Amino acid sequence: MNAPASAQTSHVAFAALRHPGFRAYFFLSALAMMADNIEHVISYWVIHEHFNSPALGGFAVISHWLPFLLFSVYSGALADRFDPRRMIQLGMTLFMCVSILWGVLFITGTLQVWHAAALLIVHGMAGVLWGPPSQLLLHDIVGREHLQSAVRLNATARQLGMLMGPGVGGALLLWLGPNVGILTNALLYLPFILWLAVAPYGPKFRTAGAAVATRAVRSLGDIWRALQEIAQHRVILAMTLLAGCASLFIGNAYQAQMPGFAHDLGQGKADFFYSMLLGADAAGALTAGFVLESRGLLQPRARTACVLAMIWCVALGSFALTSSYPLALALLFVAGFVELSFNAMAQTLVQLEAPAEMRGRAIGVFSMFAMGMRMFSGITVGLAGARIGIHWSLALSAAVLFVVIGLLIQFGLRRTGKPA
Repeated sequence: MNAPASAQTSHVAFAALRHPGFRAYFFLSALAMMADNIEHVISYWVIHEHFNSPALGGFAVISHWLPFLLFSVYSGALADRFDPRRMIQLGMTLFMCVSILWGVLFITGTLQVWHAAALLIVHGMAGVLWGPPSQLLLHDIVGREHLQSAVRLNATARQLGMLMGPGVGGALLLWLGPNVGILTNALLYLPFILWLAVAPYGPKFRTAGAAVATRAVRSLGDIWRALQEIAQHRVILAMTLLAGCASLFIGNAYQAQMPGFAHDLGQGKADFFYSMLLGADAAGALTAGFVLESRGLLQPRARTACVLAMIWCVALGSFALTSSYPLALALLFVAGFVELSFNAMAQTLVQLEAPAEMRGRAIGVFSMFAMGMRMFSGITVGLAGARIGIHWSLALSAAVLFVVIGLLIQFGLRRTGKPA
C-alpha cells in the first residue's frame, strides 16, 4: 500500500492543534479522562474499605472492558448514522450520574455490593458511548490530512488524564474526603458536555453529499456482516488483528501485577520508587505523543505499526526478566513509547482506509478487538502467572505475541507489487 496522502505532505508540528476545535477537544477529553481515573481512585478505595472483596475488584476490571467487547460495533454503527457529539454527551452524562450516585451512597451510608456492581456496569457502558464516536468526531474536526496528528494527540490526551487522575484523586481523598471528593469529580465532566452542545461538527456540518450509513446494526448477524466488510480491506483487517492480539496476550494486565514486579526488584514498599514503576509506562507514552508530533516521525504504515508492536514485545519481555531496577524503568519507558506509537498508527490507518459510509463500523470493530480483548489478558498474564510466576507469564506472552505479529507481517501484509 502506498503511503497515505497525509504522510506525503510536508510536516507541520502538532498539526491537529492548529485547529481551534481540536485544541478544545484535546484539553476537555484529557479533563474527562482525568475525571474517569479520579472516580476509579475514590470508588475503588471506598469499595475496598467497605467490602474488602477481591471478587468485586475483579468484577470492576471485567465490567470496564466487557462492554467494549460486546457493544463497540453497535456504538460505531450508531455513530455512522447519528451525531457522534450526542453519543459522547450521553456517555459523559452517564459518567457524571455515576459519580453523583457514588456520592449519595457514600453520604447516606447505604452502599451495598449490588449498588457497586450496577454503577461499575453503567460506568463501563459510558466508556463505550465515548470510545468509537470520539474517534469518528476526530475526522470531522481535523479532516483526513491531519488525522494521524489528531489520533496521536488524542491518545496523548488520554495518557495525560490517566497520569494526572491518580494524583488528583488522591488529593481529593485527602483534602475533601470521599463524599465531597466524588461529587466534586462529577463537575469535571460538565465542560466537555457543554462544549459538545455547540461544537460545529457532526453530520449536519459535513460536506453536502458526503456518504452516510443507512444500515443499522441490530443483531449478531449484523456484527458478523460488519466483520466480513472489514475482512475485505487488507490493512484494516491487519491493524484490527494487531490491536486485538496485543490486547489478548498482554493488554495492560502487567500493570495489575506491578506490586509483584516491584517486590522482586527490591522495591516492595508503596513509596516513590514503586510510583516510578507505575508512571514509567505512561511517561513513555506522553513522550511519544509530543516527540513524534513535534518531529513528524513514524508516518502511518501497516508494517511500521507491526514492527513497533514487536519492539513493544521485546521491551516488556526484557522487563519481565530483568533484575535491575534502573533497566526496568528504562524498558517500561520504551514500552510506553512504542505502545502509543503503534496503537495510534493502527487507529489512524483504520480511519484512513475505511470508506466514509462504514467508518464508524470499522472503528467499532477495531475498538471491540483493541479494548474488549483486554478482558482476557488477565488470563494470559495474571492466571498463568499464578502457575509459572508473573515474570515468565509476561515474558512468554510477549514471546508468543512477537511470533504472531511476525506471521501477520508475513502472511497478512504480503502483497505482490506494493509494500504495505
